[in-house]
Amino acid sequence: MPLNDILNADIIDLNVEGITKDEVLRNMAKTLLENGYINDTELFVKDIYEREAEGPTGMGAGISIPHGKSTSVTRNGIMIGKTVNPIRWESSMSDDGYQDTHLIFLFCVSADEEFARNHMMLLSELAGKLGNDVRVTKLSGAQSKEEILDLILCEDDQLGEVDQLLNEEEIVDLDIDF
Repeated sequence: MPLNDILNADIIDLNVEGITKDEVLRNMAKTLLENGYINDTELFVKDIYEREAEGPTGMGAGISIPHGKSTSVTRNGIMIGKTVNPIRWESSMSDDGYQDTHLIFLFCVSADEEFARNHMMLLSELAGKLGNDVRVTKLSGAQSKEEILDLILCEDDQLGEVDQLLNEEEIVDLDIDF
């Protein structure tokens, strides 16, 4: 299951409301429910928090990748959200164990038999894409859903350059358990 098969502009939100991690996750789950990706927001958020308890999903550069398996998932996808406010998110990338997150890739993958394979493939492909500093900088400044999709799906040699890379830590460790 490649990224281009599951990314959908309908579940990209450039203005995710909320001032806490919980508010943001619940607002994103509501969008997934409204678009037929999950059938129970409470169960989905509970399952995400179960995985969050195993280790931080803040990956540096203002990006977090919450994920986990859930029986509430009816359609696999990755919701992408840019937050209105920076969100304090657990991260192994900083000394105090937190980072300010503004870009979230919320995995929505079912707990069926194919879960481990789908989850691993998606995380691996996304991690490879987010390992490019130019892509991360351009994603942070993206102003449209189409621009976000194009930036994620394009090849590294199609990214061009940016005037200045983000002045934040690099994504150097995707500490993701399955």
